[in-house]
Amino acid sequence: MDVATIGGLIVAAVSILLGQALEGGHIGSIIQGTALLIVAGGTLGAVMIQFSMSEVITAAKSVQSLFFPKKRDLAGAMQGIVQLANKARREGLIALESDAQKTSKPFLKKALGLAVDGVEAGALRSTMEIDLAHIEEMSEKPAKVFEAAGGYAPTVGIIGAVLGLIHVMENLSDPSKLGSGIAVAFVATVYGVGLANLAFLPMAGKLKARGREEVVEHELYLEGVVAIASGENPQLIEEKLKGFLGHGKHAAAKGAPQVATEKA
Repeated sequence: MDVATIGGLIVAAVSILLGQALEGGHIGSIIQGTALLIVAGGTLGAVMIQFSMSEVITAAKSVQSLFFPKKRDLAGAMQGIVQLANKARREGLIALESDAQKTSKPFLKKALGLAVDGVEAGALRSTMEIDLAHIEEMSEKPAKVFEAAGGYAPTVGIIGAVLGLIHVMENLSDPSKLGSGIAVAFVATVYGVGLANLAFLPMAGKLKARGREEVVEHELYLEGVVAIASGENPQLIEEKLKGFLGHGKHAAAKGAPQVATEKA
């Protein structure tokens, strides 16, 4: 569970409500179902016009990853590649055929299959980079949907404000309806700006980060398999792949079970 995401939403909501209360306002005055309907519905409609239905559904499903991100063990993946490199060096690339069949990673499975089939390292890289580009493109789509929502929400909030003011102007002769109309007008703007800057845009940013993590994992697999296909020393492969672990993660890799490597 991502504590930062949950904590951030709670802090943002509580800060706004507490600020309203400290200013002497009523919390109930910023809870307007009509304003929320205008902003949420209008924003969703605009997003559905810009994106296909499948992209919108995929983006909605991706919200789960904000709270329950997939754990990626890059250090473990690196050690797995080094094990494969040692095996290939001892027994030849053909010995990796069984490993290619066993792996649950489609990208790694395809890359190892090409290496086992004797595809030259350069051709292997160019082939897998096409798959990698597709993975990167797909990982960015949910973030783009929420970025678009973050752009539309404030404008839809203004539309809600104008509608509220129209309602007010239509009922100037009835003072009892003025308060609710003005409330909807201003609250719609608050919802539009609030949802954009406290939800949609931050969510888009975190989804981009999640997508980048996925791409980095696949880049590690690609570099590792290409190095194996090139016949590089397992120790050199391990040092090269450590660059994917990021700052502060080398220590974790050193603490992981080390695979005995052969010296050139």
